Amino acid sequence: MTQVPSALLTVDQAAARLCVSRWTVYNLIRSRELASLTIGRCRRISEAALNAYISLRTEQEAA
Repeated sequence: MTQVPSALLTVDQAAARLCVSRWTVYNLIRSRELASLTIGRCRRISEAALNAYISLRTEQEAA
């Protein structure tokens, strides 16, 4: 059975959800803290990757 992929967000949409700038999202992608993929020339972030990043940061802050 194939898993249905989660929705893909643009960098601007991911930035809006995190309440940060586009620059910050690109820095998170470059540092590999936030997983992303390229489709053609477009950078996309899955909702699952964004949720995983938020969960990881929440756990780090709680520790």
